[in-house]
Amino acid sequence: MNEVVLTLNAGSSSIKFAVYRADAGEAELLAKGQVEGIGSAPHFLAKDAEGALLAESYWEAVGEGEGHTLALQQIERWLQGFIEGKRLLAVGHRVVHGGEQYAQPVLVDEQVLAELNRLIPLVPLHQPHNLSAIRAVARSDPELPQVACFDTAFHRGHAAVSERLGLPFEFYEQGVKRYGFHGISYEYIASRLAQIAPEPARGRVVVAHLGSGSSMCAIRGGKSIESTMGFSSLDGLPMGTRCGSLDPGVLLYLMQRDRLGAAELEELLYKRSGLLGISGVSNDMRALYASEDPRARDAIDYFIYRIAQELGALTASLGGLDALVFTAGVGENDAALRARVCADAAWLGIQIDAQANERGEPRISAGDSTPSVWVIPTDEERMIAMHTLRLVAGAGGGR
Repeated sequence: MNEVVLTLNAGSSSIKFAVYRADAGEAELLAKGQVEGIGSAPHFLAKDAEGALLAESYWEAVGEGEGHTLALQQIERWLQGFIEGKRLLAVGHRVVHGGEQYAQPVLVDEQVLAELNRLIPLVPLHQPHNLSAIRAVARSDPELPQVACFDTAFHRGHAAVSERLGLPFEFYEQGVKRYGFHGISYEYIASRLAQIAPEPARGRVVVAHLGSGSSMCAIRGGKSIESTMGFSSLDGLPMGTRCGSLDPGVLLYLMQRDRLGAAELEELLYKRSGLLGISGVSNDMRALYASEDPRARDAIDYFIYRIAQELGALTASLGGLDALVFTAGVGENDAALRARVCADAAWLGIQIDAQANERGEPRISAGDSTPSVWVIPTDEERMIAMHTLRLVAGAGGGR
């Protein structure tokens, strides 16, 4: 077969993409890259499966509405040359929120788009860009199959007691409940852990997805049972610019004292809080480590403290812990953070091998100690590609 699948992950200031060969239902990576700095200093980068540079370009920033359009056009131009002689079978997209209706990846049509558009207020930083990418592809090639893969889907099936909020029941019936996010990443990690460590994967696992957006998930037997994120992607851990768990009384206070409206609160909670807000320096852990400002250290300490708190809560939900997994940008690359989190969790029996942790080996726990501790790079793009192939094959092979 001479067919490929494209995956797109469109965020507020970047679009990640990957190209996979579609061969007998398997997804073999051919290339991946991103356009970053949308709205400020756009930078296109594409590399092959071994990491060798394929293409790179820069251009001037344009208005907010045009930035993503130009980025997608750049990806499309590069893709046409890269896959010359091959057939683009389908495009798979990361979509952050699938709501109550979508518990599995789905082929996109106008009805699906309308339902997903209704969910924009729940994830205003992500959903609009996810859907804009789908619409842009549809304009370019209306007959090309597109698949939406949802960050909420892996968490569907939680017990009702986990989904509920302490509000009147009619709100729960209207869909005001805890959903959980980063599900594509957790699904990949659960499948990867089952390959490299089958015994703990069958048991009680906490995965810490730590990056610009951060959350943690309790997994039992490969299935999500609890997550730190709830109704929106603001909940749980503090993040790069998002606040994490917050007493709702704070919002009432700010509304009454400062007369803040919905738009101002959204700006505060999504873009000015978290590590950036606490430190006043940066939302990037590398910049915080390098800073001499004491508030930068405060931000790091708070982040680690909250990870330790949530680890305890998720362990309680599981009734014990067999394995802890670190993943995503910070989780995969920050050995100092991993060491501190594990030291705080020594009460759980966690012991790490300091040298293995510094090297970022797959298993960083000491000897045969339990719970075991792992560092597993996530691969949301591969998960999206696999779901896309499965759905397109089920629909008769696309066009």
